[in-house]
Amino acid sequence: MKRISILTSSFALSAALTLMPGALMAQNSMGQSSMGSDNSGSHLSASDRKFVSAAAEGGMAEVELGQMAQQKGASDQVKQFGQRMVTDHTKANDQLKEVAMKEGIQLPTKLSAQDEMTKQRLSKLSGEQFDKAYMSDMVKDHTKDVADFQRESTSGQDPAVKDFASETLPTLQSHLQEAQQIDPATSTASR
Repeated sequence: MKRISILTSSFALSAALTLMPGALMAQNSMGQSSMGSDNSGSHLSASDRKFVSAAAEGGMAEVELGQMAQQKGASDQVKQFGQRMVTDHTKANDQLKEVAMKEGIQLPTKLSAQDEMTKQRLSKLSGEQFDKAYMSDMVKDHTKDVADFQRESTSGQDPAVKDFASETLPTLQSHLQEAQQIDPATSTASR
């Protein structure tokens, strides 16, 4: 009886792994495990891969900086904006992970050098100085993000990536509008 149970379990496991492409852990040349495959085997164009990678890095940065804004922000508006960044970008990051898994590409797992420098710079600030610098960065960052997502939503080649960009774009436009309203430099300049 145990032999049949073991054979049945072994067969079920084998079948499950066969039916779940991309669910197997791959080992890279350093012997570290990572989900999915490298980007070289993907059918995505270079511009679509670049967009996906940049969107993943940017999304991670928005979450980490949003968490920092919740802790270091002086105004309730900045803290609430930080919470929105965490919520919205976590959702978008999860959606991008699904697209990446379906498309067979591996997303970056750490911040870009530029985002890491921004995080380090902001971590040294507090109160109103933090609020002003954070919101100024959010305006600049979301201005660039909106342009990148608009471009991908109209000229992207992969349908899944293009759909992700199109579906995420309105949220980013809303973030930009809110950031411009909160940003002290923008608010002062528009009066």
